[in-house]
Amino acid sequence: MEAGGLADSLLSGACVLFTLGMFSTGLSDLKHMRMTRSVDSVQFLPFLTTDVNNLSWLSYGALKGNWTLIIVNAVGAVLQTLYILVYLHYCHRKRAVLLQTTTLLGVLVLGFAYFWLLVPDPEMRLQHLGLFCSVFTISMYLSPLADLAKVIRTKSTQRLSFSLTIATLLTSASWTLYGFRLRDPYIVVPNLPGILTSFIRFWLFWKYPQERDRNYQLLQT
Repeated sequence: MEAGGLADSLLSGACVLFTLGMFSTGLSDLKHMRMTRSVDSVQFLPFLTTDVNNLSWLSYGALKGNWTLIIVNAVGAVLQTLYILVYLHYCHRKRAVLLQTTTLLGVLVLGFAYFWLLVPDPEMRLQHLGLFCSVFTISMYLSPLADLAKVIRTKSTQRLSFSLTIATLLTSASWTLYGFRLRDPYIVVPNLPGILTSFIRFWLFWKYPQERDRNYQLLQT
């Protein structure tokens, strides 16, 4: 195998491994919901937006003919759908959750109808779909900035997950490098905010360590 082909295979494997590792962090929420038979302290919106993101990138991968994108996002969509179904099973406010789900899925269906029916040229369709996926992924990576601001305000990192931060950094970095290898800006650009926000989280963990958080909370009480 040539050096270029080996590098592509290694990067592809890293993308699959790290991304599925990041998706599997939701298994702890799944276990919590099953043990407590409730959805207390579990957020629903990340499951839903990640599922829509997976389905969008799955379509982009299928149109591009890239099996790395197809495999990762197909497995991710199955996992996120599983999380959503379990959340619906234990949630008491099913109407609000179903409304959020149908609204976002409706937007997704309308988007697919636009891409597949109103953009007949495959190359133009690929560009439009890639732009949509990029914007959606960037918005997902930037959405936790409000939480980071609250961490700074409260001087507590209790709401942050260190393992998820590591997984996000490894996933974003691997996809950025993979996108560079493919010369695909739609893969490179949306993963850069993931790297940036991960380093911000690491800085917050260093600035406000867990032990200090507990002492700070004791002083406040």
